[in-house]
Parts: sequence; C-alpha cells; structure tokens
Amino acid sequence: MRPILLGVLGCSLVLSVQAFYSANDDVVELNPSNFNREVIQSDSLWLVEFYAPWCGHCQSLTPEWKKAATALKGIVKIGAVDADQHKSMGGQYGVRGFPTIKIFGANKNKPEEYQGGRSGQAIVDGAMNALRSLVKDRLSGKSGSSGYSKQQSSGGGSKQDVVELTDDNFDKMVLEGNDVWLVEFFAPWCGHCKSLEPEWAAAASAVKEQTKGKVRLGAVDATVHQAVSSRYGIRGFPTIKIFRKGEEPEDYQGGRSRGDIIERALDLFSDNSAPPELLEILSEDILKKTCEDSQLCIIGFLPHILDTGASGRNGYLEVMINMAEKYKKKMWGWMWAEAGVQMELEAALGIGGFGYPAMAAINTRKMKFALLKGSFSDAGIHEFLRELSVGRGSTSTLGGGVMPKIAAAEPWDGKDGQLPVEEEYDLSDVDLDDDFDKDEL
Repeated sequence: MRPILLGVLGCSLVLSVQAFYSANDDVVELNPSNFNREVIQSDSLWLVEFYAPWCGHCQSLTPEWKKAATALKGIVKIGAVDADQHKSMGGQYGVRGFPTIKIFGANKNKPEEYQGGRSGQAIVDGAMNALRSLVKDRLSGKSGSSGYSKQQSSGGGSKQDVVELTDDNFDKMVLEGNDVWLVEFFAPWCGHCKSLEPEWAAAASAVKEQTKGKVRLGAVDATVHQAVSSRYGIRGFPTIKIFRKGEEPEDYQGGRSRGDIIERALDLFSDNSAPPELLEILSEDILKKTCEDSQLCIIGFLPHILDTGASGRNGYLEVMINMAEKYKKKMWGWMWAEAGVQMELEAALGIGGFGYPAMAAINTRKMKFALLKGSFSDAGIHEFLRELSVGRGSTSTLGGGVMPKIAAAEPWDGKDGQLPVEEEYDLSDVDLDDDFDKDEL
C-alpha cells in the first residue's frame, strides 16, 4: 500500500495499487531502466501511455490499450509507464495529466502528443496514420528514429548540452557562476563511463529544457585535465559531483540512468529556486492559469481590510508565503482573495461556515477540494497540507463539478481600508407636516 501524492484530491483514502499490465499482455511495461533500450534506440514506432494507478480515466483506458496492442503486434509497439511511480520520466516528457499518450516516431527525442480517441479502434487508426507518416518521411530521405547527427548521442540527447569543462574554464563556469552543476569526471578508456555517456547526454538535454539552463551538466576528461581532477580528489571513474555557488561540492549518490539523473537535477533546481508567487485573485484568467499550471491550487480567503488593517493582512500573507516556500518543490499554485469578493467561489467551497481567514486546496483536474479545519498559521497549514500529501485529507466535490464564476476585482493597494464617507443632509429647508404638534418638541 502506498500513499498517493497530489492524486489525493481524487479520493480521500489511500488506494491499493496494482500494475495495470502484465507479461501476458502485448503492452510493454516501461521504466527508467529499459526505456532507452526499448524505445529511444529502437527503429520502431512507439505509442507510450503515461498513467497513474489511481487515475479513473487510466483505468478505463486499460482494456482498450490492451486491445490496440494486440491488434498492432509486430507493426507498432505499444508501451506504458507508471508515471506516478517513475515521476522523473513523466517530467522528462512534459506529462501534466493522466493518461497522456506520446508518439515516439521519427525524432525519438521529441515525441508527438497523441490527440485521437481513446477506444481501441481509434488508437489503432492513430497509430497507423503515424506509421504512414514515418514511412513517407523515410522514402523522402528524411532520417528515421535512429538517425542522430554527430552532435547527438545514441541515447537521444545532444552532446552539445553536456558542457566540456577543462582546467582553464572550470573555475569561471562552475565556481563563479550562479547555476547549479552536476559534473562527471571520466576517463575515455573507462567502460562504465562509456555506458553513462548516452544517459548523461539525454539527461543534460532534458534538464537544460526543464530548468531553463539553471541546472547544467558538465564533463571533465580527468586524464587530460588533471589539475581540477586532483583538486577534488578524483580516484575512480566515473565520479559525479554537485557544485553550488558558495558551498563545498558534494558527491552525487543517485542512480546512473537518465531518469535518476534528471530527478536529482530537478530536486536541486527546486532547492535553489524562488517560491511560487502569491497572487491575488483579480480575474478568471489568474485563477485558471494558476490552477492549470499546477496540480494543486492553495487559496487563502482573508478577512476584509477594515477588520484587520494592512498590518493584519500582511501577517496572513506572510504565513502563506512561508508555506509556499516550504512546499515549493510541489510546484503548487498559491492565491488569495478578500472575503466577500469572490462570493461564488466561496459558496462552491462552503467557506462561509468556517469564518475568516479560511483556506482551500483545489484539484481542478478532478474538481475536488479540501478545507483547512485547523488554525491559519504555519503549524496549522503545514499539518493540513501534509495530511493531503499522504492521502489522509478529507475531500469534497467542487460545487456541481465545475469552476464557479470569478468576479473582476481591483488589486489591494497595500494600505489600511477607509470607511465610506457618509453624506450630510441639510434639513433647514424641509417643511414640517402641518399636523405635527410643535409643542411636543
């Protein structure tokens, strides 16, 4: 039994996970250990499903995926990756929802998104269309799936994305720069180094894209550049070290597959990245974009400015910023709204019954949400989010299963609120009723 991370909003209990596919199926189970050999280095066309065992749509797709695999046996390869277990593989190929189907055709390093139907027949039709395109490209002289240029490794990554480091450029590039580095010290005659080369190159390409160049992979030929290798006590090959500006280098302790390397690099990127921005909900676009880009949206509903003043509101915002920093590796979206401004959203979440400040965590893909029942504090929110992360949070369906309408609002100016000015009325010209008894004044 394993906890479900982020998928928690699809159900409130931890689910028992069983593999969707077995050796008796024609679907090839793929993982970081065999993906390069089976898919990237293959001349075959592949359709690969990235799934999560807790995903209802994935469960519905399974029998159709098996039917398609049997029908296409010997013609097109059909594979499946448990992207909940192998998160680095999902991240490598930009998987944001489940199930996601990718077509690995002429350029295995840049698979295409499958856009067809999810029935067995539709999948077969889509595969055959992709196969016809691949054959047409080969007839016209375009390179096939295994035709990499001299600048590419046999593993699907570009060798140019691995920075060649030397005695002359090491300090300037690695020690004086602001980027995080994973550096391989190798020897050309080393068999393990040769095995690592395609994995290192593929990881370098993926990490460069996913971190926007903030984490870089380099390589030092330790037989040539002995000064820098000696400085770091390199005695065996390959040796991988992690360099962060202003810190002592640390030994890389992870696996040597591209998936392992990418996963560690993304962890380093998260550790050194800024926390997500805390946005005020001012329009539907802000809510939609933030939630679509994140698997979970955390929304704080803060008391009216007249109830707290600027200092009180800033205190609540600081708590949320602290939690965004603490949970930044999750890459969740963080937003807030003043009480009463987004009434339809509050009604859909049932916020009114808990008072303010309040907080909700929303999974817009599943239209599920959970409410903070404890205190609006570092400890209370941490406990709330931690419970959700390990599958123990109580969830509900968002009102009607659709996102409510978001009202346009003006941004808070950072100041204390001002009471509305009351109009003064001049009653000197008002005639008193003739029947009014002046003696009663």
